[in-house]
Amino acid sequence: MPEELPVVEISATDNSDATSDSMTAVPAAPAPRTKRGVPEGLWIHCPGCKATVYKKEVERLLNVCPECQHHFYVSTQKRIEQLLDPDSFEEWFTELRSVDPLGFVDRKSYAVRLVDEQKATGMTEAGTVGRGYLRGRPLVFGTTDSAFIMGSMGSVVGEKLTRAIERATELNLPVVIVSGSGGGARMHEGILSLMQMGKVSAALARFHEAGGLFISVLTNPTMGGVAASFASLGDIILAEPNALVGFAGPRVVRTTIKIELPDDFQTSEFMKKHGFVDRVVHRADLRSEISRVIDYCVR
Repeated sequence: MPEELPVVEISATDNSDATSDSMTAVPAAPAPRTKRGVPEGLWIHCPGCKATVYKKEVERLLNVCPECQHHFYVSTQKRIEQLLDPDSFEEWFTELRSVDPLGFVDRKSYAVRLVDEQKATGMTEAGTVGRGYLRGRPLVFGTTDSAFIMGSMGSVVGEKLTRAIERATELNLPVVIVSGSGGGARMHEGILSLMQMGKVSAALARFHEAGGLFISVLTNPTMGGVAASFASLGDIILAEPNALVGFAGPRVVRTTIKIELPDDFQTSEFMKKHGFVDRVVHRADLRSEISRVIDYCVR
């Protein structure tokens, strides 16, 4: 008889498991990769050249487009940081608050609108005034800000500007006001708002008679009652490039007089060409230009 082969016992359970694993196990598919988008706020659209520009580069250039030199909006706080010496600004008349004398209501009541604007902007009003230093030169400084009800001149804005000009007269200091108001008199306050135009202008007349220097800086936009009053009364009027400057907007003017207007109508360059503005100054040069004017005019 042939020699019997040794019998080797194989565990059926172990074998079937191993065979099953090797035949049917499929590696898990990797989780789909989520598309990484560009974080919000890194890029902004330039309304001048329509390009998409890096926000940090724009901020480094004082909020000016690196492609076309379009001057973006600048808040009151940024404007103070750009023009005045660090930590030199002392704000005045912060206790003044607007009221609702007419009980005015449009889409919402004026009282509610004021609260909403204060929360959105962090400011109590569209106008800010105080004393500061520009390259070591003391001055009285003011701004109007279009972020707050389009920078319209209500009673508090007019009162702040008037008091600041009167304080400058007492202290014999030059006045610099940077205007950024797309609105004129604030309709929510009716005739009380319209009165501010005359009140501020009268304070400037007394300041002028006392020998004071008033430098008016026009930015985009400077319109309505602001342009028709103190913004146009500067001893020296400077303007940022391509700022919209005027009383009524181009569309209203075109509709009223029924003629075609020049492409650059009511820009700061147009105003300089026609004698309304003394110099158009790039934002990067504005600080040095103001200090140069003060040195030349103040003894």
